[in-house]
Amino acid sequence: MKPPMLKRNGFWLALSLVLVVLSSIVASAVQTSGYTVAVKDMSWETSSGESMSALLFKPNGVSADNKAPAIIVAHGWWNNKEMQDANYVELARRGYVVISIDMYGHGDSDYLTNSDITLGGTGLYDAVKLAADLPYVDTSKIGISGHSNGARAANFSVAIDNAADKQLIAAVFLVDNDPVYTDASNDNKYFDLYGSRDTGLVADQYDEFFFRSYNAQGVALTTPREYIGTPNAQSFLHYGVDPSTVSDTREAGKVYTDGAGGAMRVVFTPAQTHPWGTISKGTVADQIDFWQQAFGAPNPIDSGAQTWQVKEAFTTLGLIGFAIFLLAFARSLLGTRAFVALRLESPRAITTNSRKGLGWFWGAMVVSALVSGISYVLMSQTPWIQGIAFNVTPTIFTQGAVFFIALWAAINGVAAIVVMTISYLLFGRKNGLDLRELGLLPGWRRFFQGLGLAALTVAAAYGIVFFFSWLLHTDFRFWVLAVKDFGPDKLWIALLYVPFFLVYFLANSVAINVFNRFTLRGKEWLNTLVLALVNSLAPMVLVIAQYVTFFITGDVIPGFGGIFSIWLFPVIVILAASAVLSRKLYRVTGNPYIGGFINAAVVTLIAVTNTLTVNY
Repeated sequence: MKPPMLKRNGFWLALSLVLVVLSSIVASAVQTSGYTVAVKDMSWETSSGESMSALLFKPNGVSADNKAPAIIVAHGWWNNKEMQDANYVELARRGYVVISIDMYGHGDSDYLTNSDITLGGTGLYDAVKLAADLPYVDTSKIGISGHSNGARAANFSVAIDNAADKQLIAAVFLVDNDPVYTDASNDNKYFDLYGSRDTGLVADQYDEFFFRSYNAQGVALTTPREYIGTPNAQSFLHYGVDPSTVSDTREAGKVYTDGAGGAMRVVFTPAQTHPWGTISKGTVADQIDFWQQAFGAPNPIDSGAQTWQVKEAFTTLGLIGFAIFLLAFARSLLGTRAFVALRLESPRAITTNSRKGLGWFWGAMVVSALVSGISYVLMSQTPWIQGIAFNVTPTIFTQGAVFFIALWAAINGVAAIVVMTISYLLFGRKNGLDLRELGLLPGWRRFFQGLGLAALTVAAAYGIVFFFSWLLHTDFRFWVLAVKDFGPDKLWIALLYVPFFLVYFLANSVAINVFNRFTLRGKEWLNTLVLALVNSLAPMVLVIAQYVTFFITGDVIPGFGGIFSIWLFPVIVILAASAVLSRKLYRVTGNPYIGGFINAAVVTLIAVTNTLTVNY
């Protein structure tokens, strides 16, 4: 007979499967525009001698006799091809052939070589050359678009195209990165890199990285929201003319067509942040309008009529379904012969805490949050850590961003162990805290059984991810948080980082379940909620502080770079969810390590499959 706490597990397991299936089917229907666009997952050896991965979107009816314009889109640093889903969904349904690439070093493309980050326009120009060879592409209408460092790759590609015997790029749309304003080979004089190409730019008013003007000492003179009035912006809109020689001031949002051959220039300045550029309806509309004016649209649709949000909503449901599956499948395994010994017939007894115990609890929560926040800020300002994080310093940690987050996690894990040790010695031991009874010392057999259950759970969950990636070219994501498939190389890379994450998630699960499980106001769920919020408290405070400062002053907190707050966006969700999962698994097993193993494995895989890999 099932314990009471497992009787509804079948419902949750079924719900998780319904969510992931529904998510994948609807996401596929949207990105194929009702199955009128064929989607192909491509990998090929480029002319740069590297392997590149991309998604190809070919509208029905496009052929050698009915050619269509092609647009190659590129994601930003520490991302992958799926991050361009808003653009490739909307452009493909308007009849364009679209290629969404994994830039070198990202996704399933070959790793980026630190000594040549411009190689093949970081892969973007290599994709342009592929598009030019497709028999159904109108080679007079090949465009490129990139977000953040994808826009930098577009700049690299234009420079390569300028030097080529035959120019292939007809138009460029840059999102959230500066155009090239000056010629380094000619005393940094203003010039026009883009020539007769139609060129558009999205310059966010609250961009964490770009659209500032600097003096000779590198001190910022203007904020991003002042960009349109700067010499750089005016030179761009005046086709590379020295802005000191022009008499008119050009405006944001206005299209100018007085360049060579009637070339278009336009700058949009939305009041949004840098990462929001990938999920902004307004920016997607600006991009659509630009391409419809530059190339015309084989299937004209108003730029405000967008469907990618439906895909985003359902991939978010899939993400929720994935999380539910981790819990429900792990609990279902407790009914099998291999893992039944891990199952509790009823949750371990739980009582209200004493006033003194509550003092220790809240004190530990405050200390943990302070250590989390302070350590993160200090790490962001430590040169040797920055050197590894930004792949400047050669180390075995070829994914610098993952190293930063993993090291931070490990530091907080060690701090949690110290806090728990002090708490036990000064309070818990004297007040009947039985570590063996509470599962801290489960015995080696149960420990490794728990490890096996966690491994099987993670493998099953990712089996679902791989199946729908193969069948429908979909994954589970919301904005910057994504669960996607990966190549076998990522498993080897994961081995570098999983020890760091294990230190944190095992210590965190022990803290949540062995040391801090009791009722608040007579309710265990309230205790769980508090612990989930405390897990995410420091990241939330840092993010809020960063953007309140940004919106008030026009720039980020001095000394706390914008990338460090952006890296915390998915962390906030992950830390809260991990607390709930570890608590619910502890209730049915009394083993605090199972949730820690699952959380560490999944977070490591999420991290290493959604970032940049660099070879030195």
